[in-house]
Amino acid sequence: MKNFKLIAFLIVTMLFGCKSEKKEAVTSDVAIEKYQPNWESLATNNKEPDWFLDSKLGIYFHWGPYSVPAFGSEWYPRWMYVENREKWGKGTFQYHEKNFGHPSKFNYHDFIPMFKAEKFDAADWATLFESAGAKFAGPVAQHHDGFAMWASKVNPWNAKDMGPKKDILGDLYEELKKRNLKTIATFHHARTLQRYTKDTVNWGGNASHYPYNPEYATSSTDPKLKYLYGNLEEEEFNQYWLDEVTEVVDNYQPDIIWFDSWLDKIPENYLKKMVAHQFNAGVKNNKENLVAYKQKDIPRNVGVLDIEQGGMKEMSPDYWLTDITISDGSWCFTNGLKYKDGPLLIRNMIDVWSKKGIVLLNVSPRADGVIPDEQRAILAEIGNWTKTHAEAIYGTRTHDIYGYGVAKIEKGHFGGQSATIKYSESDIRFTTSKDKKTLYIFCLGKPKANSKIEIKHIFPNNAIKQIKKVALVGNGTNVKRNIKNKVLELTTPDANLMNDIATVFKVEFE
Repeated sequence: MKNFKLIAFLIVTMLFGCKSEKKEAVTSDVAIEKYQPNWESLATNNKEPDWFLDSKLGIYFHWGPYSVPAFGSEWYPRWMYVENREKWGKGTFQYHEKNFGHPSKFNYHDFIPMFKAEKFDAADWATLFESAGAKFAGPVAQHHDGFAMWASKVNPWNAKDMGPKKDILGDLYEELKKRNLKTIATFHHARTLQRYTKDTVNWGGNASHYPYNPEYATSSTDPKLKYLYGNLEEEEFNQYWLDEVTEVVDNYQPDIIWFDSWLDKIPENYLKKMVAHQFNAGVKNNKENLVAYKQKDIPRNVGVLDIEQGGMKEMSPDYWLTDITISDGSWCFTNGLKYKDGPLLIRNMIDVWSKKGIVLLNVSPRADGVIPDEQRAILAEIGNWTKTHAEAIYGTRTHDIYGYGVAKIEKGHFGGQSATIKYSESDIRFTTSKDKKTLYIFCLGKPKANSKIEIKHIFPNNAIKQIKKVALVGNGTNVKRNIKNKVLELTTPDANLMNDIATVFKVEFE
């Protein structure tokens, strides 16, 4: 009887032990992710990590099959199908018909074999971006046109399988990481879906990139073509949109994923999944990942707001981005493209930095993979200036006020102020060191030699009495100073010691 009880006890113990082990095994196989797909959870991510606040400048580029015709803009894929366009995009249809044929016979996808990128050199580009002063960089991963610039298994229309036959995003990221630069991938494909197939009055509606037309490939339901031109059912497209972003996050680990307008056309549950995946990927890879957006497409306490071609008029409560062009026209390369000059770009970037902004500068490579000399010269000018004044830029924070001046502030097209305001030496901007022991004063031009400059409204409490030194950033030249009624009066040195683009003074406190 005792033996029987002992055997029974052992059997019961073994059974419970097996159940316990099985339970532990199941639990250990389930990964508990830090961020859940709801805005409350996603708002707990740090959207202002030091690496981002320190960076100040990133570079990206609009480059794809739309670079082949090199006409109009990166919206060529849309306007080539609109015959009677009178405003933006005017003449694109006619140019296309004259040079390539009627769009019923030569469609947008026919440009892809012509987009060879034979001179693309990822190492050269990464070096160029680094020398320009960028601390993060990356491509337009996919524009409205539906062509992916990475080695995609989700999108059959991609740069690895077609056109260049190269993993553009992957090759560049590899070189950027060698230089310790952070990475960004921008997505614009929320607009690719054909949303007007049943609306014959509005086939060219603005929420879809390609005008729907039964005579053109834009209406094709071919098993492959439908992905390029967006002819999917809405639910299928939404999952396709998410799968593409997920693929880039999983395979390339970008530090920032950035989204153009029309993200509001994607249902909220997909947006939450997308953001959660990017944040959890950061946790998995021991990184602080970010998501950037425009307008009100993502809650402000979750993502980083981007203002296109502009900036804040006043100091912002949060850090933000602005995407600006190196050109005066198209975001992609077009024949005869005009460019902004280096001083204009630099002075407007200083204004952005003084108001908690980070600049994302766009360059425009040719279809063959060459970044034109004109653009390289501008990047070199930016790089030379940022290198000389690096201590006043990278790793700094904003002052109590951004500055003051006389420049006429013009309204931007996408909110805030324009990115092409003409500043002068009479416009003052500030940054500070993290410990607040150093104040940097930017004159957005070269002041007159041996003249007096009054610096006002910058010293809280009695800090003005604790100044121990004022010098020029870049060469260390001591600057004479005087204090009158909480106003710091500086006497400028000789002209050859100051900078034509922006002269920067360093004020050190005890």
